[in-house]
Amino acid sequence: MKFKKLLSVAVASVIALSVVGCGGKSGDDKKIVVGATANPHAVILNEAVKPLLEEKGYELEVTEFSDYVLPNTALDEGSLDANYFQHIPYLEETVKEKGYKLTYTAKVHIEPMGAYSDKIKSLSELTDGAKVAIPNDPTNGARALELLAKEGVIEIADKELVTKLDITSNPKNIEIVEMNAEQLPTTLPDVDCAVINSNYALEAGLNPTKDSIALESSDSPYVNVLACREDNKDSEKIKVLSEAMNSDEVKKFIEEKYNGSIIPAF
Repeated sequence: MKFKKLLSVAVASVIALSVVGCGGKSGDDKKIVVGATANPHAVILNEAVKPLLEEKGYELEVTEFSDYVLPNTALDEGSLDANYFQHIPYLEETVKEKGYKLTYTAKVHIEPMGAYSDKIKSLSELTDGAKVAIPNDPTNGARALELLAKEGVIEIADKELVTKLDITSNPKNIEIVEMNAEQLPTTLPDVDCAVINSNYALEAGLNPTKDSIALESSDSPYVNVLACREDNKDSEKIKVLSEAMNSDEVKKFIEEKYNGSIIPAF
């Protein structure tokens, strides 16, 4: 009799744990954790995407990052469901370098990279030996060099992912200074010009359309995307999130909030 009573208690405990486990899993399935840099990515997520997901019964949690490395590490390790901070070439280069099983779903917006200066009003004003700072990661560094070449400051080899070693003509002997992308706005007093990603320019209070002295064209191939893992790409959470990211509401928000400094890509 005592054995039967103990057995009943044990069975009841297992059932209770199962119910709790199922309840937790259900809750987790309605919570979407997305990593993002502060502006515009976290702003778009919190102000435009979150209300749309709430209407569909999902909770959006945005984890902010201040660099370009940790969001992909966190996504690969599984602490994030998705991230939103990078363009396609950067994602592809990271996957190639790190071996992460990451991919993307929605193409969301383009952030034209711009050249900024506290000292000159035009790149044509750069003097002999001027210092120009650019991002030190391969894709954004190449992108910065391409902008300088388009503006006639330098000439570069016709290849993908150019580096400063691929400069074929440098008539003003421009010194290219490479540094972490997030540090570029703070270096403006120390260099003649810096080529800065729009998200970091915005965080520093710079308006790409008004404050830059040169800006990428709107047909830039560097589209910012919603990245996820290969193993959760087809999940319901990522499907709902992707639909929200490419909604008419988000498109209108980007257009009205950023006035052309950020351009919808859908």
